[in-house]
Parts: sequence; structure tokens; C-alpha cells
Amino acid sequence: MFSINAIASTISQISDIPYPLLATAESENAPIILSGVLLTLIVIYLASKLGSEVAKRLDLPPVLGELVAGVIIGVTALRLVIFPEGGFEASDSLIMSVLQFINQLSPEAVNQVFETQSEVISVLSELGVIILLFEIGLESNVQQLKEVGIQAFVVAFIGVIAPFAGGTIGLMYFFHVAAIPAIFAGAALTATSIGITSKVLAEIGQLKSKEGQIIVGAAVIDDVLGIIVLAVVASLAKTGEVDITNVFILLVSAIAFLFGSILLGGIFNKAFVGIVSKLKTRGNIVIPAFIFAYIMAFIGNAIHLEAILGAFAAGLVLDETDVRKELDELVKPVADLLVPIFFVTVGAKADLNVLNPMIPENRSGLLIAAFLLTVAIIGKVITGWVVFGVPDVNRLAIGIGMVPRGEVGLVFAGIGTASGAIDKPLEVAIIIMVILTTFLAPPFLRIAFGKTKEEEVAVSS
Repeated sequence: MFSINAIASTISQISDIPYPLLATAESENAPIILSGVLLTLIVIYLASKLGSEVAKRLDLPPVLGELVAGVIIGVTALRLVIFPEGGFEASDSLIMSVLQFINQLSPEAVNQVFETQSEVISVLSELGVIILLFEIGLESNVQQLKEVGIQAFVVAFIGVIAPFAGGTIGLMYFFHVAAIPAIFAGAALTATSIGITSKVLAEIGQLKSKEGQIIVGAAVIDDVLGIIVLAVVASLAKTGEVDITNVFILLVSAIAFLFGSILLGGIFNKAFVGIVSKLKTRGNIVIPAFIFAYIMAFIGNAIHLEAILGAFAAGLVLDETDVRKELDELVKPVADLLVPIFFVTVGAKADLNVLNPMIPENRSGLLIAAFLLTVAIIGKVITGWVVFGVPDVNRLAIGIGMVPRGEVGLVFAGIGTASGAIDKPLEVAIIIMVILTTFLAPPFLRIAFGKTKEEEVAVSS
């Protein structure tokens, strides 16, 4: 029977590193890792606040300012906040260079610090989007979502099928891309970033409007459909055939999870209120709420859906409780601390250098990117015109609300590259499409709703 000490001793002998050093290397760097995390958070918070304030003064959605601020401090410009998964090393980071100079770190040690602190920031970013979706769930309304459920499903379905078919067929026909890479790129077009869209809707006061509820409901369904599409194309790229059993399990799990959460909401509500009424210390409302949100996020992640879907479902359930208004106010400060980390890191990971035609490997991808961007926008904007049974609805706003791909699209590109399904030009094209849809959607969504308000004022006068 093998023991941990025996395994560590063997590794130590093989690598010629003394065993005690192997065991304590990470713990010795722990204070430096903490310093790196703290410096990175300082930069992120400063960038977030400056970016959102500038955007607000320019009458733009603050989230757009956070994304742009992320670009400035990220891989495109200052390289203060970068991540190893982008192919970067510690020597590329200004923060790591400062830490290396102060602490006289070896190249190996600074790389370890870089990787670990990047993981910490990534986890905080994931927590940020989980809390964002929990907050959006609290601010949504189950009854309103039920009322627009069919419309939301139709919007999501068309929003997946149209760009997927248009992108795949267009790449094969116009650019002679092979079937599997074309399918993977088409799949990347299906995504919708619910985090970005819902944040903009909340900022402009349209989250609870008919359009806002259709967009949020469709984005949730779109996320589920996107996961299923990703499972299909990933298995196709890996084995050349689709695992029908896996797709069926995902579909059943998604339906059971989302509908089960809503149907059992009454039971959860009574249990939550009962627990809260018995607690007498600080955090008697917010701590049980976050426990429930994290449990739901964990379940969503465990059944191979998205953690954010579980958090959103938790928010919807607790929206029906008597303490909802108080809970909403308690969640906001937590969201103010963690949500900006998510948006700034999304911007930081967006490498706008792929737009530079002077780089030879970008040139072949730029034309494909123009095509993908066109399909990406049209394929989502048309969804506003499939809404039925809702009078006086802003169809353009619904369509634009489905446009941003955000971090979801980057996940598709990353998996496609890792599997070898797509080459560099196609990867560049997908990344350009993701970046531009993410940055263009917030201001245009604001304009779409703004036009409606102006028309209402004109009619009333």
C-alpha cells in the first residue's frame, strides 16, 4: 500500500529536490502569493471604479466602463492583470516583476506565485458572477418569467439555431472550412452572456420590464442549450461521433433542475423563513441565503450544467419570500465587492491585439471574423421578431440583449483550440467576434431602450 510520504520521497529523489523543500515550497511562498492577490485586487478595484465612473459620465452603461478598464490593465495594454491560460508567464506581468524584485524570487518561485495568485483571482471572478446571477434572480420575478416562458424559449431556440446554422454553413461554403472546425465555430456563435446582459438591464432599470424578463429567461435557456451544443461538438471533435447518451442526460438534468427549482420553491421558501426566524445573530438572513445559493450552484456544477444557473434559480426561489427586500439590500454590498472582479477580468483576458492586421497570423482571421461578427449579430437580433403574444414589446431591444457572447464564447474558443478542432486563424476570428459582441451590445442595448422612452414621451405630448 502506497503512502503519501513514500510518493513524495520518490518524487524528491527523481527531481533531485530535497524532500523537506518539496513539502514546504508552497507554504514559504504563501505570504508572497497573498501580496500578489492583494496588489491585483487593488488594481482591479481602481480600474473598475474609474472605468464605471467615466462610463456613467458619458451616459454609457457602467459595466462597459469596467470591461474597457479591464482591457487597459490586461493583456492588450498594461499587462497588470494577466493569466497563465492565455500563454503568459510571470515575466510578462508587471505585478509579478515587482514582487520578484522586492522578494528576490527565483524564476521558478515567481512562476509558482503567478500561477497560484491567478487561480485565486479566477476563483474570485467565478464567485462574482455566481453572486451576480443570484442577485439577478432576486430582482427577477417567478410569475413574470412564467408569463414569458414560452416566448423566452422561442427566443433562445432561434438564438441558438440561427447563428449556429448560418455560421457553420457559411464557413464551409464561403471559406471552405472543414466540417468539424466549422461546426465548432458555429457552436461558439450560439452563446449569450447572461451576466453582461442582465447587469446592463439592471443598470438601466429594465430588468423587470417585459423585454428584460424575456431576455433573462431566454439567456438562461440559451445557456443550457449552449452547454448541450458544446457537449455535442466536443465529443464530435474528440471521437468523430456524438455521444447521444451524454446529450440526453444533460438535457434531462437541465430540465429537471430548472423546473424542479421553481416548482419546489414554495417548500424552500417556508424552510428558509423558518430558519431565519430562529437565528438571532448577525447575518441571520444573508448567511442562510448564501448557503442556499452556493448549494444550488454546487448542484448545477455537479450535474455538468453551470454554477451560475444554480445561483440564478436560488435567487428566483428566495424572491418569493417575505424577507426578499431586506435580503436584496444585504446582497448588494457583497455583489459590489466581487462582481467587478468578474467584469474587469473578462476585459483583461480580451486580447485586442488580434485586431492588428500588421500581425501576419491575424490577417486570414480578420475576414472570417467579419463574417462571424455579422452572423453573430444578425442571428441574435432577429430573435426579437419571433416574440408573439406580447403587445407593444421592444423587439430590437430583445434582439440586442441576446448579442453579447462574453466569457461563454471564450470558453468555446478555448475548448476548440485545446481539442485541436480549430486552427489559429479561426481561433482569432472567434475571439474577435466574442470581443466585439461583448463591447458593442451594452451601449446599443441602452440606445434601443432609450429610443422607446423618447417615443413614449413624444406620443404622450
